[in-house]
Amino acid sequence: MTLLWLFVAAFLASAAGGALGMAGGIFIVPMLTLLFGIDIRIAIGASIVSVIACSCASARPFLKERLVNLRLAVVLEVATTLGALTGVFLTGAVPVSFLYGLFAVILGVSAKQMLPRKHAVGPAPAAVSNDWARILKLHSSFPERRTGAEIHYQVGNVPFGLSLMYGAGLVSALLGIGSGVLKIPAMDMALRLPIKVSSATSNFMIGVTAAASASAYFMRGDIDVSIAGPVALGSVLGALTGARLLIKVSAEKLRIAFVAVLLLLAVQMLFSALGIHLAPGGKT
Repeated sequence: MTLLWLFVAAFLASAAGGALGMAGGIFIVPMLTLLFGIDIRIAIGASIVSVIACSCASARPFLKERLVNLRLAVVLEVATTLGALTGVFLTGAVPVSFLYGLFAVILGVSAKQMLPRKHAVGPAPAAVSNDWARILKLHSSFPERRTGAEIHYQVGNVPFGLSLMYGAGLVSALLGIGSGVLKIPAMDMALRLPIKVSSATSNFMIGVTAAASASAYFMRGDIDVSIAGPVALGSVLGALTGARLLIKVSAEKLRIAFVAVLLLLAVQMLFSALGIHLAPGGKT
């Protein structure tokens, strides 16, 4: 029954995360620690495996719909992978209570980032930023399924976006959350991408970021196959469901449903960082 519930929890987490381009790690880690009483390092290891599986599973529908900016993903992944490798070296030295506290902050940032807002689609505000994107041929377009129109967009502040991606990779390695929670606002604010492009490109990238740190977790014995197995399987099916939701439904409408959940999880993880357990089985 525990394996079944792990599968169900991973499916729901990945469906929710996949619909927002954030992978399921941001939901999976608190679920495993708070509901199943699993040590946070083992939970992060299982989450990293599920993130890789989710990225592979959801890549095909996003690529088919031309929502992924492949050139941009390759450029940004260099900075994100370097950040992930840095995070791997810091993981063993970071106290568990600090991880809980940091996760609470990330959840709060995610809740704020998910609030509905208007996204500008247009030229980058700075000429130098636009030059980077022009030289690297990062500008692109995608078809809007509901209207049938071709949406053209320009990529903005590439240097600033690369610095934010490094930080996203660092957090990803420390928390095993796929870093989509930071990649999406970075693409929105620094690169000025449409929300669907941000979500799809982020989902495409997170597998590479997670793979950069997965081997280190495996060598340290932080990946428990009996936990990572059902979590990865549930995550793959959930990611496919979430990808279809993202393609067919407006991402803005999906955000509000998860804001309250993220805030509640943030409070829970903050209490766990302070050694106060509001859910049975919680561990620090």
